[in-house]
Amino acid sequence: MKNLFCSLCALVMVVATSLTHAQSFPAKPVRLVVPYPPGGTADIVARLVTDEWARQLGQAIVVENRSGAGGNIGVEAVIRSRADGYTIGLQTVSLAINPALYPKLNFEIPRDVTPIGMVAASQHVLVAHPDVGAADVPQLIELANKSPGTLTYASAGAGSTSHMAAELFKAQARVNILHIPYRGSAPGLVDNVSGVVDLSFPVLSTALGQIQTGNLRALAVTGASRSPLLPSVPTIQESGLAQYDFSTWTMVFAPADVPGDIVRILNESLNAALRSTEVQTRLLEQGFEASPSTPSAALERVESEVPVWAELVKNYNIKLD
Repeated sequence: MKNLFCSLCALVMVVATSLTHAQSFPAKPVRLVVPYPPGGTADIVARLVTDEWARQLGQAIVVENRSGAGGNIGVEAVIRSRADGYTIGLQTVSLAINPALYPKLNFEIPRDVTPIGMVAASQHVLVAHPDVGAADVPQLIELANKSPGTLTYASAGAGSTSHMAAELFKAQARVNILHIPYRGSAPGLVDNVSGVVDLSFPVLSTALGQIQTGNLRALAVTGASRSPLLPSVPTIQESGLAQYDFSTWTMVFAPADVPGDIVRILNESLNAALRSTEVQTRLLEQGFEASPSTPSAALERVESEVPVWAELVKNYNIKLD
């Protein structure tokens, strides 16, 4: 009986502590770590969302750029921080890709993170120089199969999202297209426009102007549905690769073991911000679509993608430069 009484007391203390945390959170500004330099995808999304998110949360959200090692330094900084909800991170799809590209990470995904929720997603677009003799994906696949390894595509560098989008396409289409890595997306896109390389898979917003002027031909977008920015351009799924789905999503996460009530507060305030018409408009102007979600849905996204990228990296021997 005494042991039962002690156990009940301990349980009451745990519940009381959790409620106290939730009732007082947030009592000070929240730090949002972006693991890339200013101006990148994650940074843009963070700064488009945080003002309204802070208003919904009732406390300031301070964006801190902590870049290096493909985003891994900033992610680890969040993971190693105190699990009280005051240090959180915003990472891209690289959260699921990097474990395959960096086999000696000091953390494990998804074990060491608590997803708060999805934020936004930006589709990529498969574009071709006008001289490439393909007006759609089936014609491109036919052309690639006629001369394996002859067609080329530019990426923003080994391990970049444009690289992984292209490799996923090659794997599912079963084609051999030569990878030409660049130091960033801009020089690769310039060479695609000039015809130095045949193809590329840039973020849609980056290539939109070149598509609209006719400097590049949009063959397909990479997401599961058409983009409102290019409603007449089909998806790769519609073009015959039924399993293809790729976007540069962004997700907010916290260290493991953050109390559930704090996760709920962060998630609900984030989703309220993402449902704001102003935030949705600002995101869409930059090529992003707001993606409010539950923490469990965000966790499922990571859990489902980690093995996909691990298999792709292993089967195609993808390595960083």
